[in-house]
Amino acid sequence: MTKILFVCLGNICRSTMAECVMKELVRRAGREGEFEIDSAGTSTYEVGNPMHHGTRSKLRAVGIPTGNHIARQMTKRDYKHFDLIIGMDQSNMQNMLRMTGGDPQGKLHLLLDYTDRPGAIADPWYTGDFEATYRDVLEGCEGLLKQLGGEE
Repeated sequence: MTKILFVCLGNICRSTMAECVMKELVRRAGREGEFEIDSAGTSTYEVGNPMHHGTRSKLRAVGIPTGNHIARQMTKRDYKHFDLIIGMDQSNMQNMLRMTGGDPQGKLHLLLDYTDRPGAIADPWYTGDFEATYRDVLEGCEGLLKQLGGEE
């Protein structure tokens, strides 16, 4: 089983979107039993809060289930538990490295590194553009699933 943790700053927008998108792609591929997928934030800003309404609205509009997400902060234990820890931008990556004490097992990556255009996924909390974030997250998750031996 491949265990994947998606990480952003607050765990209410990008990482939750990636968690839901990846779960749906895996479901559509008939590979649900092969993956454990979760999300977390690097900050405590939103701990205990639900998914951002903009994320929920966008996912519902494209037919992706949103579940009952409650934001949580990433922990050092997550590094031991998950095989891949996927951040959304360079700031997330720096925070993840600080929180885990480094990346000796090479588990930390950026989501768009699984595409032909590596870079950051803009935070819709600031941009308000949940559509652009969704396009980037979908492309990254499709690339990740493809690399893990499945078709998008």
